[in-house]
Amino acid sequence: MEEEKTYHTHVSEDGTEFTHSHNGHAHTHKNTKVVENRLSRAIGHLESVKRMVSEGRDCSEVLIQLSAVISALNSTGKVIIKDHIENCIVDAVESGDRKAIDDLNHAIDRFMK
Repeated sequence: MEEEKTYHTHVSEDGTEFTHSHNGHAHTHKNTKVVENRLSRAIGHLESVKRMVSEGRDCSEVLIQLSAVISALNSTGKVIIKDHIENCIVDAVESGDRKAIDDLNHAIDRFMK
């Protein structure tokens, strides 16, 4: 028996839609652009930290900047989790998909290590 696909449309503030599917259900995330922008900034900061190391900058300065990168990534992870709960998990609960909840719990455990 083939699973019926369920589609939900969520549009970001800039009008962009992004979709993925989980267990036959398609999900669109409204914060994809926000996440992409945050990741781009974090990548820029991380490249800056790499330059600092190459230049032999003071270890304390490097650690402070590295801490800012880690904080930015954690903040981005929170946006992803919130978006996932508001879109995918709500849909999964409505369709009785317990695996999606188990997958989220596993992902949160890994994220918070």
